Amino acid sequence: MTYRISRRGLLASSAAAAGTLAMPAIVRAAGNKPLDGKELRLLTWSDNTGLAILDHIAKPFEEATGARVIADRTGSTSEMVAKLRAAGDRPQYDVITLAGVGAVELAGDGLLAQPDLNKLPNLEQVDPRFRTGADGHGIGYLLWTGGLIYNTKTFAEPPKSYAEMWDASHQNRLFLPPSTWTDALDTIFATGKMLGGDGTNVDEAFAKLAELRDGLLTFGENPAQISELFRSDALDIGGVYAPAFYANELKDPANSNMGATYDVDEGFFADLMYTIVPKAKPGDDDVVHAFIDYTLDANVQGKMAEAVLNGPINQNAVMSDDAKASPFIIKPEQMGDAAVVHDKSFIAEVREDWIMRYTQTLA
Repeated sequence: MTYRISRRGLLASSAAAAGTLAMPAIVRAAGNKPLDGKELRLLTWSDNTGLAILDHIAKPFEEATGARVIADRTGSTSEMVAKLRAAGDRPQYDVITLAGVGAVELAGDGLLAQPDLNKLPNLEQVDPRFRTGADGHGIGYLLWTGGLIYNTKTFAEPPKSYAEMWDASHQNRLFLPPSTWTDALDTIFATGKMLGGDGTNVDEAFAKLAELRDGLLTFGENPAQISELFRSDALDIGGVYAPAFYANELKDPANSNMGATYDVDEGFFADLMYTIVPKAKPGDDDVVHAFIDYTLDANVQGKMAEAVLNGPINQNAVMSDDAKASPFIIKPEQMGDAAVVHDKSFIAEVREDWIMRYTQTLA
């Protein structure tokens, strides 16, 4: 389901030194409450990553601008795509944050508007690789990264390959991502690479995944349940899955029994998430662009990275020393050969078929 130019130098430095949250230029320039009385309807995730958006983006944006953010939350990118398709040309949402493949699909459906990049000054601080996508319909948001989650009581050292999931000692102590999550597509791809292919050798991959069916304890639809299963020492390993769900648990492995690693032979997975704007939307362009620009602010990016272990894309992200040192937050300079970044058009093309086969294989 992985970034900046300067934050107008002196202004950013002084704001960071003072411990205050620097406002994006589009917000600062217009006065104290430039969007007072306006509304923005947001669709985001229902898990703790969505809660972090409400806490670290939506609420401070409301306080800074006077706008009201009305949030709707759902479980997966697939559900977000379905919601927007069902709405058609009936205005329902102004802004949606979702995985990259969802943006590609919706852009292909003709349901998205192209944001005006001139109204997003913070985009200048974003690593050029991660600024836009989906033919200009998606604005880079954060990096979603996935690897292996493992039990620190079971493993003295982090596992080095996805092949560890097939070890007989983990029978009925294994979990996999649910079929509708982007992480399931990553798991198929990782299995193909583990078998010596390029990740698109899916017939081999599904045959291998079928071997896990009888030893599978659960799917990871509910990250809180997965956390509890690790805490009670009922799980050994699972993936491809995102450490983003377990920011607190990974800080306290003695009590959570949870570890995570990106350092596996087949590589880790990085997906640039996007903010998108439906072509039919209820809100005004000014509040939409102000909100998107706010998501790219250096301070906001740093807070989100630390809260949910997403990779910041603003190259000047203001991060604590702990966040900078965290092995669970992938920074732009770590996006080398070990990072698997899918061709989103390819994934969008095969997604429905892969989801169906994954479900049939592991049901």
